Amino acid sequence: MTKVLGQSQALIEKVKNLKLLILDVDGVLTDGKLYFDNQGNEYKSFHARDGHGIKLLRQTGVEVAVISGRKSASVALRMKSLGIEYVYQGHENKIAAFNDLIEKIAIAPEQAAHVGDDVLDLPVMTRVGLAIAVNDANPAVIERADWVTTLPGGQGAVREVCDLIMQLQGSYETVLGTYLE
Repeated sequence: MTKVLGQSQALIEKVKNLKLLILDVDGVLTDGKLYFDNQGNEYKSFHARDGHGIKLLRQTGVEVAVISGRKSASVALRMKSLGIEYVYQGHENKIAAFNDLIEKIAIAPEQAAHVGDDVLDLPVMTRVGLAIAVNDANPAVIERADWVTTLPGGQGAVREVCDLIMQLQGSYETVLGTYLE
């Protein structure tokens, strides 16, 4: 297969047509650890570079959405700060959220990518055009992924995905150029 930027032609073709990046939260945008205080308040840690990568990717016209099996106020706050409009929380059946999302954005499933880390993500990962696993994902998820990040969830893996999409869609240098002027 032809390699561009170290990637196969098959991966390049899948990425070229992407219009939507769907992210899981726990284990993808976070390291998967759940923190609770004595009052039951939940805390999550998000990586700043992941957030900036999301903002940059959205500037190129690729929409970003979140589908999470859990519900958390901190996720709602973080996604709002990133300008992410499509946030589905508390959806253990991620297919219903996925179908709603595809309909709202009016794209084909093949024009979406999904980043997951656990078996709860597999139903969506098997329906999108590009299935991505973080490198510390469950082995069943890694086995079914089209691409695996080099970084673990919550540690810059989402930025890695955003950069890959921008590079393979040809928008990375334009985005980077705004910082080099």
